Amino acid sequence: MKHYCNGRPATADDLAGALVNYGHFTSLQVRGGAVQGLDLHLRRLRQGTSELFGSTLDGSQVQAWIAAALQAEGVVDASVRVTVFARGFDFRQPLQVLPVDVLVAVSAPVSLPATPRRVRSVAYAREMPQLKHVGTFALFQHRRLALQAGFDDALFVDGQGRVSEGTTWNVLFGRGDEVVWPQAEALRGTQERLLQAGWGGVPVLEAVTLADLGGFDAAVACNAAGVWPLAAIDGVGFAGSEALCQRAVEVLIATPWEPLVG
Repeated sequence: MKHYCNGRPATADDLAGALVNYGHFTSLQVRGGAVQGLDLHLRRLRQGTSELFGSTLDGSQVQAWIAAALQAEGVVDASVRVTVFARGFDFRQPLQVLPVDVLVAVSAPVSLPATPRRVRSVAYAREMPQLKHVGTFALFQHRRLALQAGFDDALFVDGQGRVSEGTTWNVLFGRGDEVVWPQAEALRGTQERLLQAGWGGVPVLEAVTLADLGGFDAAVACNAAGVWPLAAIDGVGFAGSEALCQRAVEVLIATPWEPLVG
């Protein structure tokens, strides 16, 4: 993985500044120098910068820095993580309005296989779910604990018993021909938004509890790296998940890719 900070190869000082556990990021897949939902990723970065640092972020500059990093690596297909931080951030004076730094990490492209997975439910609520912030410890630990218990991942349920999201993914359910998006506080992913827009019609948004799972015949997980079927949540199986996953794949195939360089 190669890192570029503010448009140039990252130095040790740059990386040290990014290690402060205060910032936000977005992860995206690039194919042929283009991104699906590029505007959604840039909007996410602008929102996070405003909320965490009180400053503005030039989306066009970020776009150019991503393109420059890809060019420097000589690739047009890649996984890219864009992290926004401020090397001048001081936790003793957190109200300071600060200029931000942008770290672009380039690695090999990823496309998650559509392998059915079994997940278990866990009571957990993400802090500040409206932001894709760098506080990811609990997400990874819950995934680790689920693997130790013989599952493939963890699905979060809030204090009111409502399904919210997976560790690093969103979830959708199928009920006959109907697609249902569970509503609880969660990080609303770019892939989720693209699927909702591409499916057509008005998205069906419902509060879904664990007790409701038996009323669905399919469940699918999604994030920027792909979509995959959920074979079961706890002891509830979903026979139609692979078919619903294929429908989601078809929606994404029809979703346009936006070039990084116009």
